Amino acid sequence: MAKVRATEWNADATKTNYIQESDGKLTVNNQQNLNPLMERNKKLYTHNDGYTKSKDMRRVASIPPIILQIWSKEYNGSNNWWGLPKETQKKIMRTKLNSSEFRYFRTSEGSL
Repeated sequence: MAKVRATEWNADATKTNYIQESDGKLTVNNQQNLNPLMERNKKLYTHNDGYTKSKDMRRVASIPPIILQIWSKEYNGSNNWWGLPKETQKKIMRTKLNSSEFRYFRTSEGSL
């Protein structure tokens, strides 16, 4: 029977459980409640066009770190988003954020 050996709350609001499996293996499980972020993103999406007053910067998305880890793992088998080359990060972001599946991470209209 699996037993949680330790639990950590991280600065990015993720919860990490360290689970000792019955076969001796250690499982690391990360969790995060995305509901508050998703509700905030929905409000921002309809708030304005996302541009600053000077129109030199635009808000496009708010993505929690746990999602970046998942996308990184899908791409290269490691959850180290920051270890990916910048061009690869841009490609993943463009693909994911332009799809309707991940529209609730968007905070303004348009495409990347």
